[in-house]
Amino acid sequence: MVFGQYPNVENELDKKVKSFLKGNADNWNDMNIAISDGKILYDIIIQNNYKNALEIGTSTGHSAIWIAWALSKTGGKLTTIEIDKKRYLQAKSNFKKAGVEKFIDARLGDAHELVPALNGSFDFVFSDADKYWYKNYFIALDPKIKEAGCFTAHNVAVQASGIKEFLDYIKSLKNYKTTIDNTSRSGISISYKNANN
Repeated sequence: MVFGQYPNVENELDKKVKSFLKGNADNWNDMNIAISDGKILYDIIIQNNYKNALEIGTSTGHSAIWIAWALSKTGGKLTTIEIDKKRYLQAKSNFKKAGVEKFIDARLGDAHELVPALNGSFDFVFSDADKYWYKNYFIALDPKIKEAGCFTAHNVAVQASGIKEFLDYIKSLKNYKTTIDNTSRSGISISYKNANN
């Protein structure tokens, strides 16, 4: 399947990351994204040259590795938040094995508290934590998302509590243009800030 393909290998880091991802392709549990979803996030970052990324919900680090891989090309860095200590420690170990740990600031804590308190601004956000809180995460981050930045959310094809409310809200905003990438079985919403309507 075309969407599941890995990016071209151009250097030693690419080789290391790809080898790690391929070697662990069957080990990611259902809290992690599919390979094809990782490629979607990677492509968005590369195409827009994003540098300041935030992930809400690290799990054991599959999506963060894809995001950090892209950021290794743009000269950026990812801040990722995980509430579960066991998953957080596993993710940190995975980042090291994949060779991307220097592109990631991994934080252990409750995103409900950490996200509103974050300093700085972001040009790329990936929300993949508690679905019923998606709208709250977005509202807290909206002022911190740069112009032409992108807010993405995972599992929007799932009929989980809060997904419809989040999508209705973000689609109603005049300064965001939202599409759903349906090549993802889970559904990824992609919202660009201040896109030309």
